[in-house]
Amino acid sequence: MSEVTIQLHVEPLEEGGYVATSPDVPGLVAQGRSMTETVEIAQGLARKIVESCIEHGDPILPTLAIFP
Repeated sequence: MSEVTIQLHVEPLEEGGYVATSPDVPGLVAQGRSMTETVEIAQGLARKIVESCIEHGDPILPTLAIFP
């Protein structure tokens, strides 16, 4: 399975936990209790976004084009 590296911006939330967004994947917003959990959720969401693009025939962003 091919993987790519994407930029993630992870910030702590005032109420606890973290939120991650990515300039490489518009619409990706992941929230978790720990930084590790947040990054893992973001990885899964990036894969689901690519799978959805493939399923619906939408263009895949160049930064994600080498996902299987």
